[in-house]
Amino acid sequence: MPANAIHIAVLDDETEITLLLASYLQGHGFRVSQRHSGRSLLELMRQDPAAVVLLDLGLPGEDGITIARQLRERWQCGLVIVTGRGDAVDKVVGLEIGADDYVTKPFDLRELLARIRAVLRRTAAPPAATLATLENVAAAPDAPPTLLRFCGWTLDVAARRLIAEQGDEVPLTTGEFDLLRVMAENAGRVLSRDFLLERTRGRDGGPFDRTIDVQIGRLRRKLGDDPNLPRVVKSVRGAGYLFVPDVVSA
Repeated sequence: MPANAIHIAVLDDETEITLLLASYLQGHGFRVSQRHSGRSLLELMRQDPAAVVLLDLGLPGEDGITIARQLRERWQCGLVIVTGRGDAVDKVVGLEIGADDYVTKPFDLRELLARIRAVLRRTAAPPAATLATLENVAAAPDAPPTLLRFCGWTLDVAARRLIAEQGDEVPLTTGEFDLLRVMAENAGRVLSRDFLLERTRGRDGGPFDRTIDVQIGRLRRKLGDDPNLPRVVKSVRGAGYLFVPDVVSA
């Protein structure tokens, strides 16, 4: 396995599943660590952080949601919940704490691989720009904007950061950042849930997919936006969401 292979951690109490995932993902060029308890996973993350964690919620004697919350609070890794707990409540809770995706067992290995790659694309940090690159970007009239400003907020697209008016950074999950960016880039347009899901996660939503609604709720709290008197994100009954403020690009 190449030393620079992307590291994926798999946490599941069933050895057969971790072995299956490890074998399959290693066959596609990933470096895989198998863990069977939350404690051992957190120790791994302290010593050798993974780019993506595949986390089973149904661990005997442990609270998978608590483990997911600890991962999200301490590391900027991709987080995919892979679990047999497929009811809507578990899915909403998982997304509420910032999971990037939620896969229910039994799953198709090819679909899981596609979702992991999608998470990696969304979480990949942009490479450090050389001086020549910066000069070329500055000289290019059609270069996409790197800063989106609205209501005192600044969304730094290149650095993937949300900055408050006072200069403090407000942490966003990968899904929250992508959703905010897409809405800000389409300010003044009513955007359907299917459009937002496809643009941020690369797939269409089913009739009960509440991913976008959950992330909108989290974004509103972080932006201090009252859903009853919204200044930033307005719900449009039967249609989707509208990003209300004017956006200044730079």
